[in-house]
Amino acid sequence: MGKTKKLRPLLVVEDDPGLQNQLRWCFEDFDVSVAGDRESALQAIETLVPAVVTLDLGLPPDPANASEGLATLEAILNKAPYTKVIVVTGNDDRENALSSIGMGAYDFYQKPIEPEILSLIIERAYTLYELEAENRQLLQQSFSPLDGVIASSPQMLKLCRMIEKVAPTNASTLLLGESGTGKEVLAKALHQLSTRATKKFVAINSAAIPETLLESELFGYEKGAFTGANKTTPGKIELAEGGTFFIDEVGDLPQSLQAKMLRFLQERVVERLGGRKEIPVDVRVICATHQNLPSLIEEGRFREDLYYRISEITLDIPPLCEREGDVLLLARVFLNRFSKENGNVFKGFSPSAVSAMEKHPWSGNVRELENKIKRAVILAEGAFIGPDDLELMADTEDTPVLSDLRQIREQAERRAMLRALAIANDNVTQAAVMLNVTRPTFYDLMKKHKIK
Repeated sequence: MGKTKKLRPLLVVEDDPGLQNQLRWCFEDFDVSVAGDRESALQAIETLVPAVVTLDLGLPPDPANASEGLATLEAILNKAPYTKVIVVTGNDDRENALSSIGMGAYDFYQKPIEPEILSLIIERAYTLYELEAENRQLLQQSFSPLDGVIASSPQMLKLCRMIEKVAPTNASTLLLGESGTGKEVLAKALHQLSTRATKKFVAINSAAIPETLLESELFGYEKGAFTGANKTTPGKIELAEGGTFFIDEVGDLPQSLQAKMLRFLQERVVERLGGRKEIPVDVRVICATHQNLPSLIEEGRFREDLYYRISEITLDIPPLCEREGDVLLLARVFLNRFSKENGNVFKGFSPSAVSAMEKHPWSGNVRELENKIKRAVILAEGAFIGPDDLELMADTEDTPVLSDLRQIREQAERRAMLRALAIANDNVTQAAVMLNVTRPTFYDLMKKHKIK
């Protein structure tokens, strides 16, 4: 016997028993469930999670008034914003049908029902739903050549290419950037692309550990070296043997330890506290800081010879406000990630939220953006994330910047495309419609501006 074909679920919200039976018969290729009122419709949405719903706007208690149907539509989209709702109306109800489209309905159809036409609309809705689901899945993947790095801006892509070149070497690398720009993420990318990727990546933050404990954390200690040293313990540098050792906030390294760190970098040996034995260690060293090390050198707070040891290769990470287009890209990725973690579903960001994110200075960089999106996902109640959910206010004033005319055009074109994709939640067809271009043209522009 052949396998039984699994029917796709379809929810029909209709209070007329005669039409209920007619629609069941019309859609025999679907697993049809029927709801006669708002309460049962919302219950079915939770239990069935249908991709497509047909909704009659004339629901009880007053079938002649579409307000109950519109309220049901709003409730459905709040519970399941990705669901495609096809509104079924009477011939004289075109105004409410258009209102439903403005609220987020996929399409509308006027009675009397013609099964062939309505079936075609439902098939198109299913196709779009599946394409959007595939888009959302792709959003979970990396947007750059480096694992864990999400970026599309020319500034970050240039940095990624530099990291790809530096990673296979053993050169000591210094990552410079403001707090929250992702220095540790890039350090891990350097490790993953190196020949040491199968070994450990060990990280330590100089600013987070008290000075009295930092030396033992870095270099380890022998049994009896100090009160409480009940056993010999290797330091973080030793634990990174064969792999990568990452020192975050190296600018906060106490001067008392800078000389010992310099000796380790020169000789590649460590000596535990209370020990006399030199232990050779084979590690790749990556350092990071948000501070201006040359200024610290002038002030006598950082050793110049140590600076040159840790900065054989120096990579500058641009702040988020200078990474063209990355704010919206990161925002969509964080929205999908936190929505999945918290069991919430949102259709995306409202146009005013997109504008607010574009204008915000993001002094806290990626970390600030991540925190605001996480808060919005937890507290927002509508289908779209708005500026109030993000605690942002859009600036209505644009300050023109004089530059090369061709460059201005290309930047404006790229910003417009990224903005349209953000508002359309990465639906290329809708984004192309927003910009009044064909989908093939939009794909060509994506290729031109290297937008994935």
